[in-house]
Amino acid sequence: MTEKTQSSVETTSIPTQSSRQGLYAAYLIFILLLAYTFSFIDRQILSLLVEPMKRDLDISDTQMSLLQGLSFALFYTLMGLPLGRLADSKSRRGIIAWSIFIWSLMTAACGLAKSYWSLFFARMGVGVGEAGLSPAAYSLIADSVQKRHLSKAIGVYTMGIYLGGGMALIVGGMVIQWAAEFSSITIPILGEVYAWQAVFLAVGLPGLLLVPLLFTLKEPARSQKQEKAVPVAEVIQFFKKNKKTVLLHNFGAALASAAGYGALAWVPSYLIRVHGMSSGEVGMAFGLIVLFCGAGGVIVGGIIADKRYRAGQTDAKMRVAMWAMILGIIPTVIYPLLSDLTIILVILAISTFFANFMMGLGPAAIQEVVPTNMRGQFSALYLFIVNLIGLGLGPTLVALSTDYIFGSPDMVGYSIILVSAIAMGGSAFLLGKCLPHYRATLVSLEESSTK
Repeated sequence: MTEKTQSSVETTSIPTQSSRQGLYAAYLIFILLLAYTFSFIDRQILSLLVEPMKRDLDISDTQMSLLQGLSFALFYTLMGLPLGRLADSKSRRGIIAWSIFIWSLMTAACGLAKSYWSLFFARMGVGVGEAGLSPAAYSLIADSVQKRHLSKAIGVYTMGIYLGGGMALIVGGMVIQWAAEFSSITIPILGEVYAWQAVFLAVGLPGLLLVPLLFTLKEPARSQKQEKAVPVAEVIQFFKKNKKTVLLHNFGAALASAAGYGALAWVPSYLIRVHGMSSGEVGMAFGLIVLFCGAGGVIVGGIIADKRYRAGQTDAKMRVAMWAMILGIIPTVIYPLLSDLTIILVILAISTFFANFMMGLGPAAIQEVVPTNMRGQFSALYLFIVNLIGLGLGPTLVALSTDYIFGSPDMVGYSIILVSAIAMGGSAFLLGKCLPHYRATLVSLEESSTK
């Protein structure tokens, strides 16, 4: 073979290999996106069941918020730390498969609950299951795509929040509207259950079908060093050296999450109580907003950040997220003050778009600002802080404001304004403070990798 011919063969084979890697990366992200979508359907369906559950269980807004937030977030955050450590050395696809299996069964168990506390503990079980997904998924994605496309790739995965949340609202609204004709439903073997219990069964059990798909994914090869868990002392040492980067980033993301989860949990009730919409109407209207504007925000945020990164702005992920928080405050504090429902939904859509930039940029930033063999653990720490504050407190702070500051269920819109404005403003401030420390950590990692 001549040198020219050999060169030609080599140059044509490289794009083919690159194309295969790109197709596999797309497939991997699609499967993980499906898993994240199902997790959010199971997690978020509760927000549309507030009114019938309050009626049948005779509970307050604050008790309901504990089912939406703390019961789930408590074990979701606690279990995330050990599972994140496992993701740095054990099979990530195996961790995700077990996670799906557990959270699907526990969501179905919510449909079997006969009291407030049995439902509370079943929601804890959902949190335990879902804790294993994202640390392992972030690590798999980071090992399977090129760094310059990382924000976009994790943004696509994060779309599961909005696909799942939107579908939970849309499909859940349709089911609730149908089930409203019945005070209870009879299911073979199980007998008579409330309509909202049937919804939990309907959304929980199909998730089990995803488990076999996880075993079509490859576990990326690890270096010999990565096959053993990095010593805890080494993780602590890195944290101490870069604690301002890690903590400012994590708490900035947590406040953004508190605003987002607070709105996601209580906007349906606001639209029902204040504007007289039915559950089915809210499910369709707010579901479409979450589906398209939430997903659009996380994807557009990733595209802008990747473009700025390629242009040389190394802190692009944090900078874009900061500006999104600043821009998002304006529509967020306006829509609950208006009376025209059409205008409210339009401004709510704009608020949802900007408020969710951080949901993809936050975890993407973690993947590039920590060593490869610590990604799972620092992703778990990130999720611990973000979900304990965002998911654990966001919905509850809105409910507490409604019950104890404003004193009326019909004032829930003002509670959303109060919590969202403080949380988004605080997020923008912390992310701005993070920028110089974030850049310094990137430089330090680059220097250590060349030694």
